[in-house]
Amino acid sequence: MKYTLQLGLLTGLGIAIVLSCQHIPAEQNTVQEPVQNSTEAVVSPSPPSTSAPPEVKEEPFDPRTVTKEEYDTTKIEVQQLIERLNYIIRNKDFNSWVSYLSPVYRDSLSDPDFLAQVSESARLKNEKIVLRTLQDYFIYVVVPSRANDRVDDIEFIGQKRVKAYTVTPKGQRLRLYDLEKRDGQWKIIN
Repeated sequence: MKYTLQLGLLTGLGIAIVLSCQHIPAEQNTVQEPVQNSTEAVVSPSPPSTSAPPEVKEEPFDPRTVTKEEYDTTKIEVQQLIERLNYIIRNKDFNSWVSYLSPVYRDSLSDPDFLAQVSESARLKNEKIVLRTLQDYFIYVVVPSRANDRVDDIEFIGQKRVKAYTVTPKGQRLRLYDLEKRDGQWKIIN
């Protein structure tokens, strides 16, 4: 009975979120970061950290302590978050997108050196695009590559931190986002 009630509540929550978001199909054009055997090969440069996060003493985390219920609930939350982000990105809603970035990650994406490095990519150079602001990064990098992400799997890297993955038809796991739950809200941290 308790399981049925929880399942009903999760289903109702999922339906409410889906109904609150208008789903607009768009052509799949995704650039992601391939991951093989838990060793990540990053395709695009990682933004520099502009400031160290506040030092918080965390106890060592053992992913085996995550229950199936915690995993399933978190996966549903992350899938719903990614659907919402897809909608925001497809609609080129910069202000809403920025609200999902952690402050440190937002600052690192705004770093002029990082933007200059990304501007050197073949695609942007061919189109003669030079990124100068975080909004440029959003319009010219995020919008073309992240509007149709799908979460197939998550990996706990901390009690409130996960990596979200999609799996290609060939079985390759591609990392979509690193997320952290802060004050009850998921934020993109890398």
